[in-house]
Amino acid sequence: MKFSKRLKSMQASPIRKLAPFAAQAKADGVKVYHLNIGQPDIKTPECFFNAVKNFNEPVLEYAGSQGIPELIEALQKYYETYDMHFSKDDFIVTNGGSEGLLFTFMAMCDPGDNILIPEPFYTNYNGFGQSINMEVKPITTKAENGFHLPPKEEIVAQIDDKTKAILVSNPGNPTGCVYTKEEVYMLAEIVKEHDLWLVADEVYREFIYEGLQYTSFGNVKEIEDRCVIIDSVSKRYSACGARIGSIACKNAELMGEIMKLCQGRLCIATLEQLGAAALFNETPASYLKAVNEEYCKRRDTLYNELMKVDGVICEKPMGAFYIVAKLPVDNAEDFVKWMLQEFRMDGATVMATPAEGFYATPGLGRDEIRLAYILKEEDLKVAGKLLAEGLKAYKTAMANA
Repeated sequence: MKFSKRLKSMQASPIRKLAPFAAQAKADGVKVYHLNIGQPDIKTPECFFNAVKNFNEPVLEYAGSQGIPELIEALQKYYETYDMHFSKDDFIVTNGGSEGLLFTFMAMCDPGDNILIPEPFYTNYNGFGQSINMEVKPITTKAENGFHLPPKEEIVAQIDDKTKAILVSNPGNPTGCVYTKEEVYMLAEIVKEHDLWLVADEVYREFIYEGLQYTSFGNVKEIEDRCVIIDSVSKRYSACGARIGSIACKNAELMGEIMKLCQGRLCIATLEQLGAAALFNETPASYLKAVNEEYCKRRDTLYNELMKVDGVICEKPMGAFYIVAKLPVDNAEDFVKWMLQEFRMDGATVMATPAEGFYATPGLGRDEIRLAYILKEEDLKVAGKLLAEGLKAYKTAMANA
């Protein structure tokens, strides 16, 4: 039997493809500290569950393809707190931010078109692009610059007649980089001058540390007709399993094209939408403040542990909850596998994500890992020590191989 070239060319998720190795380690009785995936352990606000429990309709009907009115209105009010003013028609509720991204790509790009994305980037951007024969063209950023953008002329040099958009994650996954106001306006200038879309993945908007100023692309009036904001409740409210995301855009023609896809998939789950509406409407500001402070402490804990490890290079991230670290190894994926299969200390080991899959440029990220600081501080301290001892043991094992 044959399969489509489109999906045969699509990469497996670098975040999840090593999961069988972790499963086997746990089956063998090993404690695995998961730093590989952005699954928060923060308690989901109770209002989500209450909203679902209180559903009392006799029939669970289809919702509208755009989303239920309660959630659309909640999104509208939420964005107003960031001085972004959208009408109700400017929103589409999606099956997580992932569907929002995929549908946006499908509406903007024909096969062979490309989108510019700063690398390293959220690896599924590449997977989504491959699934529709769209090319990701990388804008390479470097750890020594905190993964900030290169000069304008370097970005413009990547644009060709097949370029349809620039996509950025702000704050960044996997880098934790928060773009400056100057960087935001630089990209706004570029997309306006070259008639491109600007797709802003802002799902980590609440995770910015040390009082750093944050500028959303939705605050740049000059590009409101070409700016698409992708959002999600997954990380903000620790509700990853709800699978509720959204697209916000003032371009009615684009939203109309995306709505065709939404009508094809009928609707998003009604109960989860009701729960998400409650999250926006009822979660107190104190919850998000406490979560921000907790992640800041966790970031400092893991970063400080990494700085103790000989040969590890990384910058302290200012947003999201990830760190990209360069290791003193030739192949980070081999090291991650070895940690899961061979390394044990006090019956425990660590799982990281190899960072090569977060790059589009061949060879980049081969010696890097992404770590998610989503565990409690005491667990992060242990995980940091396991990583340090694992690197020592790995170098010895490779030297003796």
